[in-house]
Amino acid sequence: MSYVQLSDKHTLRERARQHVENGAVTETYTADRETILRLLNEALATELVCWMRYKRHYFMANGVKASVVADEFQEHADQEQEHADRLAERIVQLGGEPNFNPEGLTERAHAQYVEGENLREMVMENLIAERIAIDSYREIVQYIGDKDPTTRRIFEDILAQEEEHADDMAGLLDGIN
Repeated sequence: MSYVQLSDKHTLRERARQHVENGAVTETYTADRETILRLLNEALATELVCWMRYKRHYFMANGVKASVVADEFQEHADQEQEHADRLAERIVQLGGEPNFNPEGLTERAHAQYVEGENLREMVMENLIAERIAIDSYREIVQYIGDKDPTTRRIFEDILAQEEEHADDMAGLLDGIN
């Protein structure tokens, strides 16, 4: 049986006083901070692109089943914006800068911005984007492992909601001819 040696309070206090300008990033942070910041900014771009696509689809939805689908698009847009805020907040906590620059946004994002010409195509494009987010966030969670538990939890939380979004879109797709 192995166990982790815990630092005594004197050691914790001394370490906390060193490099205080680094904020939440202490010397026990073992992840490659630059890589984590890059992954967070790519995820931020993904969430922003998804937010924009859902918002467009919300306003462009028309047809017999449009109101139900549009309401779902709006709910997902709100959640994607919350994801973006969480990611941006974590980037700042790690001493980085969230990249909200619209120039190159779609190149930084994992998901694509596809408008769709009808309700079915809109739902399909959102489902595809959710599946991309699910795969990329799952890989990020595995990459991070135990090196940055806080960032991993953020990605796990967002991943769970993206899985719900995909399930919602799949259900809507079944109901649209």
